[in-house]
Amino acid sequence: MDATFDYTSPITPAEPATWSRLVVAEKLAEFERRDSPWTSRRQIAAQIHVPPRTLHHWVDQKRASLRNSSWSPSVHQFFWSPDGLGVLHRLSTAVNLVFLQANDCGIRSVCSFLELSGLDEFIASSYGAQQAVAEEMESLLIAFGEAEDQRLAAQMPPREISVCEDETFHPQICLVGIEPVSNFLLLEQYESQRDADTWNRCLDERLAGLPVTVCQVTSDQAKAILTHTQMHLGAHHSPDLFHVQQDTVRATSFALASQTRGAEQAMEKAHQKTTELRAQRDACREQCPETAHGALLEEQLQQAEAEEAAARAQVTQCRDRQQRATTARQGLGRDYHPFDLETGRPLTDQQVAQRLGGHFDTLQQVAGEAGLSAHAQEKLAKARRVLDGLQATVAFFWAVIAARLESWKLSEPAQQWMREQLILGYYLARAANKADTAQERRRLREWSQDILARARSPDGLWGTLSSDVQADLERKARDCADLFQRSSSCVEGRNGQLSLKHHALHQLRKRKLKALTVLHNYFVRRADGSTAAERFYGTAPRDLFAWLLEHVSLPAHPRVGRRAA
Repeated sequence: MDATFDYTSPITPAEPATWSRLVVAEKLAEFERRDSPWTSRRQIAAQIHVPPRTLHHWVDQKRASLRNSSWSPSVHQFFWSPDGLGVLHRLSTAVNLVFLQANDCGIRSVCSFLELSGLDEFIASSYGAQQAVAEEMESLLIAFGEAEDQRLAAQMPPREISVCEDETFHPQICLVGIEPVSNFLLLEQYESQRDADTWNRCLDERLAGLPVTVCQVTSDQAKAILTHTQMHLGAHHSPDLFHVQQDTVRATSFALASQTRGAEQAMEKAHQKTTELRAQRDACREQCPETAHGALLEEQLQQAEAEEAAARAQVTQCRDRQQRATTARQGLGRDYHPFDLETGRPLTDQQVAQRLGGHFDTLQQVAGEAGLSAHAQEKLAKARRVLDGLQATVAFFWAVIAARLESWKLSEPAQQWMREQLILGYYLARAANKADTAQERRRLREWSQDILARARSPDGLWGTLSSDVQADLERKARDCADLFQRSSSCVEGRNGQLSLKHHALHQLRKRKLKALTVLHNYFVRRADGSTAAERFYGTAPRDLFAWLLEHVSLPAHPRVGRRAA
């Protein structure tokens, strides 16, 4: 733009849209630095390369804003400056990212926040303005996820992974697949079908370009996922223990609890009857001891006491059956491990199957004693049919570890040290995170630390290794410990989150679902500060919020006249 102007010819101000808000703030700041009683606006406009009428428009707009402002002149001046605009931009981006994209407060809530905070003097707070910001950020989130996935995949070393798979409904079918160790969402998309071919196509498209091999899929017993896993991926299928336990709960828990409540109510009635008859007998003895009615009451009381004793025995039996069933159900989770969590001894698949089979035997025995329905018996039989899959998962775990130890060319003492100390220590640490009680979590963590400390003793094999070899073996031991996947709880949790979002928003569009996937992988952080993408790819991604600050448009300026009205 020319530095001088023909002051005699009319000048039409440039359209505000042709000037970015940052440029306007910078030009106004420069104007105020140059403004003095000895210079005119036209002279300053020429010096800062702005048409005079455009500069007049900006200055008048700022002054009109100040006249109608609820803020002090110094605060108002700050927010009109380039630094203040940077604060507004950061604040607007953060509000839209956290409130609208990551959570479900809604656009109107953001508009209300801007109005109540008084920031609507500097940021356009209308529904249309904030909707445009939300749509832009949604598109940018998707673009960021696609770009980072490609960039990080190119740097990722080849590895074998497990995948947890399931589907949810909104009401359309949504296929969900997560790598459980990193909690990285590999697959989350709407499809019209949930058959094996659809699973094959969707996962193949997602894994294209990733240097990973799926060696294991954890899920329920859905036939489509079984076929997809075994026939297409050629991977091992690990049954989800939760669904096994759920079937046993449905088969026994409610029915046994109902029987116990009924027995307790019967015992209470029998006790009340005994108490009433005893009071009547005692009153009869005091008032008319020589009548024959006292003997009749004594006979009725003895019969009531016998009935009460039988009712108490029935309550004891019901409570005992209920406790045995609870212990057996809990035993399925306690004993389904490749290591004994009491001794640390490695367990073969036959040993694990024997322990689990004992718990199923107890449940079937309890069901028979309680006379549970045929439906309950079928639920137990359905759960027990998964026992072969549970046993096969333990066998798969030890077979893969044996193959890995052999491929690493470790000596027999080193292999034993890996199995019985390093892998065990890391496995106990992972089991501790999922233990039921704080006491059990503390016990397993302390035990894990003791075992790992012994494994790293400088007096043993550890002391003969270089630091690079030590770090490599620790990484491999962690990978081996992570191989045993018995639950798809990460997918169940994600399905629950999506259900809550669907309930809040009434619908989840495909674009919105993609944006939520990116937020899960690149924005949500664990306590250690890592994102799912960093844990999956092994490389820290670019900071999502910093990237958005560079790409999201500056917040639109409100219409001063409209707000004043």
